[in-house]
Amino acid sequence: MLLLNLQQAYNLRSYVHLFKLFYEYYQTMSQKDTAIKPWGGRFSEATDTFVERFTASVDFDQRMYRQDISGSIAHATMLAKVGVLTDDEKTAIIDGLNDIQQEIEQGKFTWSVALEDVHMNIEAALTKRIGVTGKKLHTGRSRNDQVATDIRLYLRDEIDLIAAEITRLQKGLIGIAEREADTIMPGFTHLQTAQPVTFGHHLLAWNEMLERDYSRLIDCRQRLNISPLGAAALAGTTYPIDRHYTADLLGFSAPTKNSLDSVSDRDFAIEFTAFASILMTHLSRASEELVLWTSAQFNFITLPDRFCTGSSIMPQKKNPDVPELVRGKTGRVNGHLICLLTLMKSQPLAYNKDNQEDKEPLFDTADTVKDCLRAFADMIPALIANKAPMYEAAKRGFSTATDLADYLVRKGIPFRDSHEIVGKSVAYGLEQGKDLSEMSLNELKAFSGTIEEDVFEVLTLEGSVAARDHIGGTAPNQVKQAAKRAFETLEARS
Repeated sequence: MLLLNLQQAYNLRSYVHLFKLFYEYYQTMSQKDTAIKPWGGRFSEATDTFVERFTASVDFDQRMYRQDISGSIAHATMLAKVGVLTDDEKTAIIDGLNDIQQEIEQGKFTWSVALEDVHMNIEAALTKRIGVTGKKLHTGRSRNDQVATDIRLYLRDEIDLIAAEITRLQKGLIGIAEREADTIMPGFTHLQTAQPVTFGHHLLAWNEMLERDYSRLIDCRQRLNISPLGAAALAGTTYPIDRHYTADLLGFSAPTKNSLDSVSDRDFAIEFTAFASILMTHLSRASEELVLWTSAQFNFITLPDRFCTGSSIMPQKKNPDVPELVRGKTGRVNGHLICLLTLMKSQPLAYNKDNQEDKEPLFDTADTVKDCLRAFADMIPALIANKAPMYEAAKRGFSTATDLADYLVRKGIPFRDSHEIVGKSVAYGLEQGKDLSEMSLNELKAFSGTIEEDVFEVLTLEGSVAARDHIGGTAPNQVKQAAKRAFETLEARS
């Protein structure tokens, strides 16, 4: 009996060992199966390991999984509509794709470099899940029109997010502009004091830049919102597809008109990056002013501590790192624009593998723009205007000199003569250490007998800004009206 039990135990261990061997073999073969290229029928040897990694894009294009799945669902729906797939096949494909999306979003999906890109990873997972029906999904399309569709869907989503952030930043700017419509500061040309303006007027200048940026972004969205799906590899397909139907399903305004151009066009990516470069240039200009204004030499504004950092060695420092980084990231986005322009400049029709290089600069541009806009949209409403230093700075530099020249012109003196008179009075002020508004009437009359007591109405900072009372001017009531119109523009978007 003991020998029999020992024999049974030995046999059991053997069975377990055999089971392990079969399981390991199955796992190995399963992994090999997933690495089989869908285009591998023509090839007699496996792809070199380095080449496989070098040519793969899945590490960065997997972020388009939602768009890829949406495009595939629309394609499968259309194939069933035209009779290429049965309704049961369509249902199996759609259910399988939805399950895969859920797996991805739960972090349970395994991405394979051997399967090259987001498209093949999802298709392979679908086939493994639902069997041969999964292999029918690619009927009537190519990865060329598939990726062109995915990128357009992805960028359309990003544009909508960016447009919302621009609008949020504009609301913050306009709100402060309205609040600071009476706050006087120096206006500059050549970074020299030129004429007094209001802080609200200055901020509305930033808003005008952003309004143009928003308009360019919406124009870009309109041009990219056409569907290349159905162009296949480059010449279209022999299957009876309905491109208008898939365009409608995906929210495109229409299908593209030429299959060659459909798969090779990246104008929309270049246009978006050009928009981004201009936007970042505007944010960089604003950043430069914020950096100057927060310095001890200007002290025009105070940024909350949460948007600044300190020094590792100088305990008194409060560094405006957010605007400095935004200013720095402008070069990064400009570089991506040059990258995409260079990428496309020598490509013959139609699709070329070069176009795999369009995604990383495009993705990084979108990420960078969103981050910079978020930083500004959070920071701008929280800044504090230091009104007293602004006002004192506006009093320096003879900022009302042009007002004196205009006053003399209204008294009948030709402008060139007025210009000379005021220039001499400024020279006198420099010698005496006096601003024009600080001179006595007799001192001013020494330069022109036409000057009367009413001159002091235009030599004050308040009088100077109030005199620019026309649309686009810096007068406080004009700033308030401009802010109101700007708010109405934003409300009209929704």
